[in-house]
Amino acid sequence: MFQKVKETAGPELLGALGHTFAVSGEKSEAHRIIKELMRQSTERYVAPYFIATIYAGLVEKEQAFRWLENGYEERSFYLRWLKVDPAIDSLRSDPRFADLLQRVGLTV
Repeated sequence: MFQKVKETAGPELLGALGHTFAVSGEKSEAHRIIKELMRQSTERYVAPYFIATIYAGLVEKEQAFRWLENGYEERSFYLRWLKVDPAIDSLRSDPRFADLLQRVGLTV
């Protein structure tokens, strides 16, 4: 399945698939998709947010925040979903998440 998706899917779909593998306990498959997204990023734009959601699913918070910060630095369009995306629920209790929300302008 991964090979079929990898050949036809864009980074957004691969990110969603990677997150699904991560939360399903398929850590090696999730890491495999991260590697594929990193490879694709040498040829096309891959939003750091997609990689961050996979790390969030793996509950690898340091890596997830690193990629979210990369997205913030490049002013990524996808950060607008921070407040509502369930893929990053594992990060919400971390003080860095509230700080990022504030910097993005998503706090009330």
